[in-house]
Amino acid sequence: MVTLDTNVWVRYLTNDDELQAGRAMKLLEQADSVFLPKTVLLELEWVLRAAYGVKPTDIHRSLQHILGLPMVIAESVGQVTVALDFFADGFDFADALHLASSDTTEAIFTFDERFIRKGRKLTPPVKAVPAT
Repeated sequence: MVTLDTNVWVRYLTNDDELQAGRAMKLLEQADSVFLPKTVLLELEWVLRAAYGVKPTDIHRSLQHILGLPMVIAESVGQVTVALDFFADGFDFADALHLASSDTTEAIFTFDERFIRKGRKLTPPVKAVPAT
């Protein structure tokens, strides 16, 4: 099993450097299994959005594609799947991943009003940090 850094996945998805994209594809094709950490997914979403201007729907499709590759074994795949569902519903991907990864907690506290509005009725609920 191997792990690919975020930049390898970026080359694979964007083909913005044909030589590196080809090397990434060859590595994927030759690997028996590829571990995909949640942190790589988190960074990959950020890079595609911030550096490449990819729309959330296209990012969602790309992440689903990667997770569907037969050699890919995602860290906490259940949580990642839930996070992608939240992301598809309009959550920021980082918030979606925090929420999905906090499934055994009582609540998530934040100052982020948008996150609170979107997540207040979920489990765990997203709540405002109490005023002192």
